[in-house]
Amino acid sequence: MSNNTQESNGTELKRKLGLGTAIALGVGTTIGSGIFSSVGEVAGAAGSGVMVILSFLIGGLIMIPQNLLYTEYSTAIPEDGLFVAYLKRAGWPFMSFLSGWLSFWATDPTGIAISSLAVANYLAFFTGFSQIVVRMVAVAIIILFTALHMIKMEAGAKWQNFITMFKVLPFMILIGMGLFYMRGDTMMTPAAVGAPTGIAALLAGISATTWSYDGMQSACVMGGEIKNPKRNMPIALISTVIVITLLYTALSTAAVGLLPAADLAASDAPIAAAAANIPMIGQSAGIIAAVLAIIIVTGSVSSLIMFQARIEYKMAQEGMWFKSWAKVHPKWETPYVSMLWQSGFAIVLVFAGTINDLLGYFTVICLLRSVVTFIAVFKLRKMPDYKPTYKMPCWQLMALLAVVPTMILLVSTFVWAPGQSMIAAVVAVGTGYPVYLYFKKQNNITAHTGK
Repeated sequence: MSNNTQESNGTELKRKLGLGTAIALGVGTTIGSGIFSSVGEVAGAAGSGVMVILSFLIGGLIMIPQNLLYTEYSTAIPEDGLFVAYLKRAGWPFMSFLSGWLSFWATDPTGIAISSLAVANYLAFFTGFSQIVVRMVAVAIIILFTALHMIKMEAGAKWQNFITMFKVLPFMILIGMGLFYMRGDTMMTPAAVGAPTGIAALLAGISATTWSYDGMQSACVMGGEIKNPKRNMPIALISTVIVITLLYTALSTAAVGLLPAADLAASDAPIAAAAANIPMIGQSAGIIAAVLAIIIVTGSVSSLIMFQARIEYKMAQEGMWFKSWAKVHPKWETPYVSMLWQSGFAIVLVFAGTINDLLGYFTVICLLRSVVTFIAVFKLRKMPDYKPTYKMPCWQLMALLAVVPTMILLVSTFVWAPGQSMIAAVVAVGTGYPVYLYFKKQNNITAHTGK
């Protein structure tokens, strides 16, 4: 089947999205439930204020070589599907399938569920919603944005651009207020007795930022729908990593300067709890922070629903998934079957567990998938048909800087969340191979040779 999604005959997607949308996808996806929900998880793993700040700073810095790598990939293989497309081109059809298999069962619908629950939890911060109402609100959010991006794609793209620009403003307000009123003694509060310290605490904290930083490469998932990708993708990806790292480091500094790490770790709405400690504003600051968080995380939910279904769409195009998932609606020009299945599974996950449970499940799969994708560059660089218009500088070093820290964090995650990690590894990876064999037999999947 043709990999060219640039042209459309009614069954393929068109290039309709500009540079603004490409940037909005990366920034809008990353700034969301990650920082507002998992900052408490990072605080619990890192143990102290200083370690929380270092975790977010280093977690962002190690994303730079990763985004440089994705930038190169996106100009060489400007297609929908992200790692599914890249690993298939590298001649690793099983790993290509497994990355998409894990995306559906472990990360993408999980991300939608986490983000929608985060919005509902922040509503409950000042409404007092019961847990069942929180979950029903999360379901309503998923249904709303699925309908928007499935039926009105271009309107959905304009909404995404707007909400991304709009939510940077409250982000800066939170940072400014927090930094102005932060207290040094709170930031320097030592880790709780028995908590990890030193390098062990730092590695655990960096590992816990994985969810916060995941999403910078989101535009690559819709690479086949971005106009002039060889120009727009590098600008979008490189800009995203710089902006997000600065924002997250500043916000985490403000948070631990207002509330001890132990209290952040114990809160379901840690940023709102931290803002409630601003003098003269008190609880009103917590309410304001909750409202701002709702705006910010809602934009993230919208972004996730907009792009993630393209992974299964690409798999179906390549014969690695159910054929119906490759269908493009003749009027809406969106992969509606894939979108409906993804959102339907996300709704199931809303009722499956807490945010912390889902985060532990998410992290190890995300890291495992990333390691394989980064290693692929060593093979792709040897292929004659691999011709990126952007080549990352010192590519061997950059590739190692992408691979090695990710592998270290993968090991650290097994220590930080052993139960969820083992479940994810055994169930997701263990089930992937027989399903791959089924699709391989049905559709005669072959490896790309690069010739």
